[in-house]
Amino acid sequence: IVWGDSFAERLAREREILATLEHEHIARLYDAGIDAHGRPFLAMEHVDGEPIDAYCRTHALPVRERVALLLQVMAAVSHAHSRLVVHRDLKPSNILVTGEAEVKLLDFGIAKLLEGDSTLRTALTELSGRALTLDFASPEQIRGEPLGTASDVYSMGVVAFEVLADARP
Repeated sequence: IVWGDSFAERLAREREILATLEHEHIARLYDAGIDAHGRPFLAMEHVDGEPIDAYCRTHALPVRERVALLLQVMAAVSHAHSRLVVHRDLKPSNILVTGEAEVKLLDFGIAKLLEGDSTLRTALTELSGRALTLDFASPEQIRGEPLGTASDVYSMGVVAFEVLADARP
């Protein structure tokens, strides 16, 4: 496999973003760099868990416990926002729940640092196009408009609906 410059740039950006995020409900970054073969890598906390929607169904959680899990996610997202980071890809598969019912938010790979009220456009975004998960993307994200924390709030609402109703809105 040939690792392109844009892939290395993306990993470097994720490393920089994750280094600013220390929170009990965000997967930790342990190390990052380039290996002996010139390949970029991220060494992250291993999270032994399952996506939040599957966890809730598998364990037949009552609403109260589902809300408790969602509050953990919201605390993690709030922490990211307080560090001027918009996740941009909140979805059940990026929210794992451990056997101890602890949430871990993953994959800040398409996160963006905020400048003012909206995200900075990077050369990577311009070259690679928009990365998003359509079912959870906010309207402004789908339209390719500048994003702010409201975009994550929208996606969090979609996740909450799915977790609480066992269906997509």
